[in-house]
Amino acid sequence: MCSRGRAIGALHHILRYMKKNLIVLRQSFHTEAREALKVSGESDYVLKEANRHLSLEGREDISESCKTTTIDVSSGTVLRLLEKRNFIAVEKKMVDMEVKEPKVYTRDTIWNISKILRYSTWESAEEQLKCLPIRWDSYTINQVLKTHPPMEKSWLFFNWASKLKGFRHDQFTYTSMLDIFGEAGRISSMKYVFQEMKKKHIKIDVVTHTSLLHWLSKDGDIGGSLKMWEEMKAKGCRPTVVSYTAFIKVLFDHNKAKEATEVYKEMIASRCSPNCYTYTVLMEYLAGSGKFTAALDIFNKMQEAGVLPDKAACNILVQMCSRGRAIGELHHILQYMKKNFIVLRQSVYTEAHEALQVSGESDYLLKEANRHLSLEGRKDISESCKTTAINVSSGIVLRLLEKRNFIAVDNVLHDTISKNIKLDCELISTIIQTNCANCRPNGALLAFRYGSQLNFNIERAAYLSLIGLFIRNNSYSELVEIVDKMIQAGVSLGTYLIFLLTFKLGCVQMFAFAEKLFDSLPNDQKNPVTYTALMGAYFHSGDVDKGIDIFNTMRRKSILASHGTYNLLMAGLKKAGRVREIESYRRDNISSDGHTQDIFPLEDGLCDRLYIKAIVM
Repeated sequence: MCSRGRAIGALHHILRYMKKNLIVLRQSFHTEAREALKVSGESDYVLKEANRHLSLEGREDISESCKTTTIDVSSGTVLRLLEKRNFIAVEKKMVDMEVKEPKVYTRDTIWNISKILRYSTWESAEEQLKCLPIRWDSYTINQVLKTHPPMEKSWLFFNWASKLKGFRHDQFTYTSMLDIFGEAGRISSMKYVFQEMKKKHIKIDVVTHTSLLHWLSKDGDIGGSLKMWEEMKAKGCRPTVVSYTAFIKVLFDHNKAKEATEVYKEMIASRCSPNCYTYTVLMEYLAGSGKFTAALDIFNKMQEAGVLPDKAACNILVQMCSRGRAIGELHHILQYMKKNFIVLRQSVYTEAHEALQVSGESDYLLKEANRHLSLEGRKDISESCKTTAINVSSGIVLRLLEKRNFIAVDNVLHDTISKNIKLDCELISTIIQTNCANCRPNGALLAFRYGSQLNFNIERAAYLSLIGLFIRNNSYSELVEIVDKMIQAGVSLGTYLIFLLTFKLGCVQMFAFAEKLFDSLPNDQKNPVTYTALMGAYFHSGDVDKGIDIFNTMRRKSILASHGTYNLLMAGLKKAGRVREIESYRRDNISSDGHTQDIFPLEDGLCDRLYIKAIVM
């Protein structure tokens, strides 16, 4: 009103009161007051001070002074928070406004030192190193050497560090220096460093010996390599899987297969489990000797042992099989690669493609496993638009999954739904499992509903991944949807899964679906475990009478209860305060000892294990 009536004195008085009491104007009133002051030729300083959050809007010269602007914005924010009495937010804002020194991470320090050594002369580098405000320790020196600066500068840096006050090289820094000389082929320098270790009584461990025998072998000195192995064992250094693998490769490289076999047997006898690289060395030698069947046998057995072939192993085997025209083995490895989303290098892919063409075999599987490569250079890409769209989408999804770009996978799925493009059923199952493994319920559910909409036969493993994820997340409405679809698709649930679902659904008061799930079971799956699970659900919810009714139904149908069933029943009664009824059931449990083993041996044992402690959660 004062603005419209041009009552400037009264306006100033009110604005001073507002500034003092942290009261602010609405945007429209602020605009009117500013116009009134401007027309009257009065200063708008008090107006801006009282309404800093509005006075900052629309400034054209905001970049004139970055520091001043930042202070003004922060002050305006604090005033606004004080007005709302949000004191905790004010404290946080004040802490944020404090000037803090940026945190320096060790990896940044190490990389900075490495860059100094790489791009400066040693004279300049030495001056810069002296000025660095860091504490020089064995870890820092070792990590810098592991970045592999130029060999000469590494040696100068190594010697410079040895003169630092309070610093002494250990086996880690010495071994890294050995590796640098060995990789450069400077074996005499490597041996000199090794002798220095001995002279200075530096601990020489299994890692040092392994590095030495590896580089001696690379230089062609098999005798020196064998001597180093024996020296290592004589000094009581117990070989690790890395040292065993390195020595086996040394022997294979020098055509000493018999000795390598003996070392491998020694490794197994010492209970040192082979790793992926060990198996790769064995397979590479066998395939290089033309023994592709034996190499494939190891390929299968390592998976049975829980060691999965990695990208390097698969690329080596495919290359060897392609050169040896072992097409059957090549197909087997490609099948594994497709299943596990492992891809070939471009050069290996080209070799495999040529081998299949020469042998007159189809390259379909090769292209399916390496869609990102198979799409390159196609001349007949317009042959079938629909098929191409599916292949492109599937290839993109596989590539995105490999790179763990799950948001992009979700976007591709949305696009395929809107454009009515069908993806491969197996790919949908893979998307579900990958999302579940990375705790992404929304992405997993999107893929599941896409597959359900198109009536895909989703794999059982994908269903199990979904069930596990939504149980862990306590998302039982989605869980019911998944299980219902699983039953409709005729996918077997299995006794343990039925137990888990029945019990979990009952515990969250979803008895209708728990009973529906139980009733949908064939008679051969209505056993002590499933009945006990339903009982447990009712006991957990406090409905003891309903739980006892389930137990009586078991009796009427001549399904003998296991020890686990009785334990659960007695624990449920005890929790409900019905102690008098427990004794009769305890007598029944003793008298029925052993009878259920004849009828439900597996289910009885499982039920006992699940409820042996009679814990009603």
